[in-house]
Amino acid sequence: MAFINIKSFDVIPVRVNLWLMIFTACWVIYMLRVNMSLNLIAMVPEQSKTNTARLSQCSENKPVRSTNYENENITADVGVVLTRVKDERFNWSADQQANILGAYFWCYPITSLIGGMAAERWGPRYVVLISSLASGVLTALSPVAARMGNVALVIVRFWLGFAGGFIYPALHVLVARWAPPAEKGKFISAMMGGTLGTVATWSLTGPLMEKYGWASAFYLPAALTFVWCALWWYLVADKPNEHPRISDSEKKYINDALGDKVQDSKGLPPFKKICTSLPFLAMVVLHYGNLWGLYFIMTVGPKFVSSVLGFELKAAGVISALPYLARLLFATMFGAIGDCILARKLMRTTIIRKFFCLFSHIIPGVFLILMMYSGCSTALSVALITLSMGFNGAATLTNLQNHQDLAPNYAGTLYGIANFVGSTAGFVTPLITAYFTRNGDDFDHWRPVFYVGASVYIVSAIFFILFGSGKTQSWNYAVKPVEENRGNDLKDMSNAPKNGKARETKETPISVSGA
Repeated sequence: MAFINIKSFDVIPVRVNLWLMIFTACWVIYMLRVNMSLNLIAMVPEQSKTNTARLSQCSENKPVRSTNYENENITADVGVVLTRVKDERFNWSADQQANILGAYFWCYPITSLIGGMAAERWGPRYVVLISSLASGVLTALSPVAARMGNVALVIVRFWLGFAGGFIYPALHVLVARWAPPAEKGKFISAMMGGTLGTVATWSLTGPLMEKYGWASAFYLPAALTFVWCALWWYLVADKPNEHPRISDSEKKYINDALGDKVQDSKGLPPFKKICTSLPFLAMVVLHYGNLWGLYFIMTVGPKFVSSVLGFELKAAGVISALPYLARLLFATMFGAIGDCILARKLMRTTIIRKFFCLFSHIIPGVFLILMMYSGCSTALSVALITLSMGFNGAATLTNLQNHQDLAPNYAGTLYGIANFVGSTAGFVTPLITAYFTRNGDDFDHWRPVFYVGASVYIVSAIFFILFGSGKTQSWNYAVKPVEENRGNDLKDMSNAPKNGKARETKETPISVSGA
């Protein structure tokens, strides 16, 4: 088998290679993050008082999964699928499973907080590479840890989250150093790679585990991560001036477009002004609501689809991935709408951010409430949860852009702080789900879980509509250029506020269209 000639990538503009690597970086980190949600279904037998098939609320007299551990059978309406590999199973309680799922997020918020600053100091290329390599090693060790006990697996997941927290803030630093203002929307669209990574992982994990066993769902993602790390090392550099194969014309284009907007400051951001800024706090609240819904579907979605709606293991992964696929498609659609609105100057930046909260947060919350009254109409339930996550794709016009509006000079730091707060939802949602469903997996027990999720969505949107802003804040310019008398051209490039007041940024808003 001939090896791929990696030098063929050099004929492609470096910015295109960088976009692909950012997209796949998000793919990889989500692949390693979300696989556990589905893997646990295969690793832990359904709890039952008798050694008979467990019935979901919506399957009535049709068994969903056998608890014959010696020769596991997974059954569904369409027939019986016999697993080819006899795997070890673990009798972990609902609380233990919740700890395994939530352990990823115990330290993830902390490293998200410092990830942007680490990338600014040591370079995003190294931060992403080391974090990804560590994540791949930990994922490969997960089957060994599981056989040692649930505590060992919790420890592995904890360190996996520790490594993963650095990546997204570091990628925002990379975008700030490479993306010309006219192309920043396309670069930010690469952050949706995590959505497609979730879709691919959940779609392929079920069939993979049924054929080769649940351990294969750890080994294969780890192997793919190592291959990706080699590509990242070869194709990515911290700055255009440091890339060994970039053309002079492309380097000049990027440097001229960025001008003096991005500064290599080693100092600390103005944390006091940041943390006392009401528009920034409103963005953090909005981001928390977004991540609550995102992590809710990610961590407990497969369990709801399998336990309540009665889908078999293989189908559970595919069905659970549909909301993420819808989110990717809707994000592209909303990005195009946002570009059109801006091109026609129909709305100011602040109005766009607040108006699209209706689609990114309020409508998804309403769909979560409606789903609890859909009964056993599995098609309707799947449609509602898919639409809820799909409309959340409008977050590319709200919380996923707002930190760039408020302070482009500290975009990585702002995103890290927001992610620090928002990522706590990753371990809170499994605990809340375990609390309400510990005595049953029916709609009555799941209803409070969805009510809580809907409330967080809607309340966070209302708070942002009242107190949020799309204006560049005065503290963005805490670090002033060395040359202060370069004329009007420099003033226009820096977009510096007058009289210390914030004003609307004139940068092209970030969107996902055209990517």
